Amino acid sequence: MTVCWKARAVLPKLDAQRLSDALEQLEPSPVVSAFELGERGLWEVEAFFSTPPDEAALLAQFGVAMRVIPIEDENWVARALEGLPPVRTSRFFIYGRHDASTVPANSIGLKIEASYAFGTGHHGTTRGCLLAFENLSKRRRFRNALDLGCGTGVLGMAFARLTRRPVVATDIDQLAADKSKENARLNRALPHMRIAAGNGFRAAHIKEGAPYDLIFANILAGPLMKLMPGIRDHLAPGGNAILSGLLDDQARGICAMANAQGLRLVRRSALEGWVTLILEGRRGKTEKYSATPDS
Repeated sequence: MTVCWKARAVLPKLDAQRLSDALEQLEPSPVVSAFELGERGLWEVEAFFSTPPDEAALLAQFGVAMRVIPIEDENWVARALEGLPPVRTSRFFIYGRHDASTVPANSIGLKIEASYAFGTGHHGTTRGCLLAFENLSKRRRFRNALDLGCGTGVLGMAFARLTRRPVVATDIDQLAADKSKENARLNRALPHMRIAAGNGFRAAHIKEGAPYDLIFANILAGPLMKLMPGIRDHLAPGGNAILSGLLDDQARGICAMANAQGLRLVRRSALEGWVTLILEGRRGKTEKYSATPDS
């Protein structure tokens, strides 16, 4: 059974960046990812659609030849089982059914099978967000969180399982929201989570849960720029935002935009060529920050 269609192109880094940003602007937006191939600076861009896109139309719109192939449910899972080892951080162990017997006793196990929704924990952006969350959770307690662009729901589930506090998760793709609910139920996180599809901060359930002590936004640079005012407005005083999906040369622009919105950079880290940022919102109109951002 075909579950979705993948459009794929291999391009130099900057061209891949531009194509990824452009694909994100489509309505409805496909799930887009970009990976460095390690071959002469080439990157692979993949866009996953719920209905089959036309190759000629993609070429006419973006000026890039993209090959479209159907993704079969059985073949996708089989490939995932063969190629994805478990991912371990200091607090979490993300695994597929083939590694269920290897979950360490001292870890929070999150079972996630590869699917049409982004976020199995193996990508540098997802792991970067998990590591940033672990870093923050050592220093403060969170009352609630928002997982913006949740994909498989891995970040929201990690928050729910570690803190047992409420988390709102949303994705513009209904298929991703459905997958997040399925995963949250499987991983005993659903009682703490409210999950629904929605277009950014326009979603009513996001407004109802605000303000948030923590906001995850693991998406691409273009959408992040547009969402920055919303991130500012929905953060609790002194709240944190963990942002990723950024290439190194994009992070400076995001930091500048964040600073213009009154969000302070707390920490910047890089993993597998992807940058993760921890930001902090204003604590009060007259308060001045004294900490120096990490590099």
